[in-house]
Amino acid sequence: MNIPNEKLSVIIPLLNEAESIATLYNALIKVIRENCFNYEIVFIDDGSSDNSAEIISKIIENDANVHLIVFRKNFGKAAALQAGFRFCEGDFVITMDADLQDDPEEIPRFIAKLEEGYDMVCGWKYHRHDPLEKRLPSKLFNKVTSFFSGVPLHDFNCGFKAYRKKIVDSIDLYGELHRYIPILAHRYGFKIAEITINHKPRVHGRSKYGFERYLRGLFDSISASFLLKYHNKPMYVFGKIGLWMLTLGFLICVYLTVEWFRGVALGGRPLLLLGVLLMILGVQFFSSGLIADLVVDATFRERYNTNHIREIISNKKKNAKLAN
Repeated sequence: MNIPNEKLSVIIPLLNEAESIATLYNALIKVIRENCFNYEIVFIDDGSSDNSAEIISKIIENDANVHLIVFRKNFGKAAALQAGFRFCEGDFVITMDADLQDDPEEIPRFIAKLEEGYDMVCGWKYHRHDPLEKRLPSKLFNKVTSFFSGVPLHDFNCGFKAYRKKIVDSIDLYGELHRYIPILAHRYGFKIAEITINHKPRVHGRSKYGFERYLRGLFDSISASFLLKYHNKPMYVFGKIGLWMLTLGFLICVYLTVEWFRGVALGGRPLLLLGVLLMILGVQFFSSGLIADLVVDATFRERYNTNHIREIISNKKKNAKLAN
């Protein structure tokens, strides 16, 4: 495959992967040269405590197309990808992990799928070389996420993905939302595809994720589903809840008013407290919806936060201002 007029950006977030970096870089360069890609490789060191940054700095001395963003501490994969997205300049963007489990030989297949007219292509680790205790929760997570989001993918959490530049310019990542990039892309109407990929066993180090990521993933799944449906219309959810509470509380109070006119004492009845409480909560939810709509309408979130970055090692002059 040859895309001489378009640039390929490969974004690689990493944390303590010193043993894998040189092997990964050599494998990437082999694929890039075989396919004559106009390229850049962007490493994001997410607070490594080993010599990952030093190894990449030596690579940069011999390859001006390699860049390194170094975080002050570990801010997480979403922040690392966000930094890479804002830094890269390629027409096509590849994200992959640095642990050698993602095979660079798959990159031409990703690009070919994008050229079929898709905006984003997700990798699916069909034969996954991970322990059973990781595979089973991941399958459950993917099925639940696909069901609630309406995005028919098998592997939301696979870090090996390809994008057109317009997607990475359109999304903002924080928390654990890197798992839900397909959902965020779907929200904007982008065309998404999925391909099966070769997944290799881990050679060096160990996984940086524990069981707690599934709990965080549950919360972020709720956030992503909420954003997908109500991002531009929060009043639809807050107003609906508030209206039901307000209506139910009003009906209870009307009923108790009729009872009071009939001579029934209301002072000690819990139903009175419930009716008043529902009306107060209804007004609060309704007000929250109005305020949320005002926030959505009047403000724009800052698209890029540079506070994570300690330094940028790169030959790009235009992006040097991102480093504090």
